Amino acid sequence: MRKHQPAAGRLWAGVDVGTQSLRVLLVDGAGTVAGHGSQALTSRRTGDRHEQDPTDWWAALGTAFRRALRDVEPTRVGALAICGTSGTFLLAGPDGAARTPALMYDDARAQREAEDVAEAGTDVWAALGYATQPSWALPKLLWLLRHGPAELRTDLTAGRLALRHCGDYLAARLTGSPVATDWSTALKTGYDPDGGGWPTGVLDTLGIPSDTLPRVVRPGTRIGSLDPTGAAHTGLPVGVPVRAGMTDGCAAQIAAGALDAGSWNSVLGTTLVLKGVTPVRLTDPVGAVYSHRHPDGGWLPGGASNVGAGALEARFPGVDRAGMDRAAAGYEPAGGLVYPLRSPGERFPFVRPAAEPFEVGTFADDADRYAAVLQGVAYVERLCYAHLRRLGADVTGPLSLTGGATRSRYWCQLRADVLGREVTLPRTAEPAFGMAVLAAAGDDNLTATARRMVRVARVLAPRPGTRGRFAEPYARFVDALAVRGHVDEEFATYAKELS
Repeated sequence: MRKHQPAAGRLWAGVDVGTQSLRVLLVDGAGTVAGHGSQALTSRRTGDRHEQDPTDWWAALGTAFRRALRDVEPTRVGALAICGTSGTFLLAGPDGAARTPALMYDDARAQREAEDVAEAGTDVWAALGYATQPSWALPKLLWLLRHGPAELRTDLTAGRLALRHCGDYLAARLTGSPVATDWSTALKTGYDPDGGGWPTGVLDTLGIPSDTLPRVVRPGTRIGSLDPTGAAHTGLPVGVPVRAGMTDGCAAQIAAGALDAGSWNSVLGTTLVLKGVTPVRLTDPVGAVYSHRHPDGGWLPGGASNVGAGALEARFPGVDRAGMDRAAAGYEPAGGLVYPLRSPGERFPFVRPAAEPFEVGTFADDADRYAAVLQGVAYVERLCYAHLRRLGADVTGPLSLTGGATRSRYWCQLRADVLGREVTLPRTAEPAFGMAVLAAAGDDNLTATARRMVRVARVLAPRPGTRGRFAEPYARFVDALAVRGHVDEEFATYAKELS
């Protein structure tokens, strides 16, 4: 079997394990994609539970790599890095085999456990500005300790099982041995980025053996190399370095090139995620914003709202999106307001587990209501930036838009109009690309590497007069949230004064 000796014209492999598919990109040092491959994934959803089979990830990884390598010499690949959804994990035995399904990023079974985790670590979480949520990995780990099968609970208590996040599990199978995780992936498992370690006191209080959790390293650190099994599975040579990845949200931020202080990236897919850069960690009293540590120093604050394109899928399934975009352009502003949650509960820019979607006003037709959904997401996005600014963040730097919703040129333009900001659309804005950039950077400066590899596809400036056109409906939208108790009057006034 071939040993790894990278050829001239190196390529860097990025892997993104999403909810619906696993994707691999092979990217050169100038940011050009030389190969790509993907494979669909399936989930099981029952009530508030969401699981995937980790062995499906492994199978998909091999398929996607071989598709990406169709027209590429494998020896050109210099390293790889993997990202996955934040808060997704499984438990593995000493042999590395999965002992549980993967509990996914939005699995919300651990309601009571989230309360207990919050209570056990009150001082720790307060210092870090975090509001522990049921979907985070640490409460779900506690749920398994309490409610899993008897044998599983016994082995977990005895320290015979290891928690592996999505990327950790795949990296361990590629290298043939357990690997360290990165400090962004570890955050929702309780990692303390200030102290640089696991909160052992909290874990002891909860009865969780600390040796269940992996070692934590800086993203980009070499954590192993492909063994013969990993090489045979992917089609890569033995010895290709595997580097610690990041969460999918951080990976998308890298792909957008939003790594300099004051720069921000809005990822609009099923939900809306905002990520930026600050020199100091933001502390959010309401717990809507949490910060990852920047690999180059400083912090990567962000938050995730439950509004997004998922609301369009729910309200307008199967419609001609391009046609509806054209029709929606005739309703600026829409006849009414829509708070477009895809399901009950909101996380950003406020935390309200009981928040419900709502409509206010009268709509002329479906196109009018469709326009109100597009505008409602833009209003929430604008309110998110108001919240960040109120916390002390500089939000005046470059703003990029990524995510599946960027396929709608009209929606991108509308968001620029509502924000009153010039926005850029990167050429290859997906998490797998961000992981390729991280694989290329390794231990070197990630920000500088991204400047060399990330390319801008398009720049959109606000259309003249549109910010004023949307100022009044935006103000009414904020008032509608305040009436329902989602935001207080002080913040509502602050957000509207920024109009």
